[in-house]
Amino acid sequence: MSWHVLGAGSLGSLWATRLFRAGVPVQLVLRNPQRLAAYLQAGGLTLVEQGQSERYAIAASDLSDPAPIARLLLACKAYDAVEAIAAVAHRLAPEAEVILLQNGLGSQDEVAQQLPGRRCLPASSTEGAFRDGDWRVVFAGQGHTWIGDPIDVTPPTWLSDLQRGQIPHTWSPDILGRLWRKLALNCAINPLTVLHSCRNGELVRHSDEVEALCAELVALLIGSGQAEAARDLRHEVWRVIEATAANYSSMYQDVASARRTEISYLLGYACAAAEQAALQLPHLQAVHQRLLAHLDRHGLPRH
Repeated sequence: MSWHVLGAGSLGSLWATRLFRAGVPVQLVLRNPQRLAAYLQAGGLTLVEQGQSERYAIAASDLSDPAPIARLLLACKAYDAVEAIAAVAHRLAPEAEVILLQNGLGSQDEVAQQLPGRRCLPASSTEGAFRDGDWRVVFAGQGHTWIGDPIDVTPPTWLSDLQRGQIPHTWSPDILGRLWRKLALNCAINPLTVLHSCRNGELVRHSDEVEALCAELVALLIGSGQAEAARDLRHEVWRVIEATAANYSSMYQDVASARRTEISYLLGYACAAAEQAALQLPHLQAVHQRLLAHLDRHGLPRH
């Protein structure tokens, strides 16, 4: 059965190229005929790995193509997910499975609500990739991807395709816990790198702020029924800061490139969850407000 990939950004391209070179049938779904024409002119997707680049002539179609889709990897930004799924919904087979590769929390539920009866499987990835040109992706760091289904813990048959494509993965019966954990890590690191205009490793200079956020995020996780996700959070935040010391966070890169951020699905979601749980988290709320003001100053959307 063919995979369809909607969202030829960094992670979508990384999955598509690895599946394709392993002989797994895969097809890109592009926004419109203009993007399809540009892709065909480029001759495929280029993957840069350990300094070596290789182009893969992966099949592609645009949203108007009527061919049914049985397995879709939705790899767009969280704020684009609902619109993207609405644009492709007419092509989804009745038994279609949709893998959701979005940052943060909130978009997964929004997409699932649009697809009654279809199996939606959220994923959380630590793989590193970035685009250094149109239809080019650089594999920046081997990571891991957790996939699960909050409703049905039965593993899907297509995990063997990921094995073939050498995409490191784990089927997670507690995928929501994984997503909450990743949300907390992102909230502890990304906003501060934007506010202090620094690489991840430079947050050691702002350790008081990191520590205060960690303490409140632990309280948020426990208060939201995610005690397991809260375990050793502070230790892991500092481990990630050290391991990615030379990197700029994705939110930093978005702001630096004058792109919309995923703030609503990270800090925004965390602050809304705190309010729902009747928790007072002043540091988290203050960082959220500072970040909103920062986006205002840079003329970027607040959501």
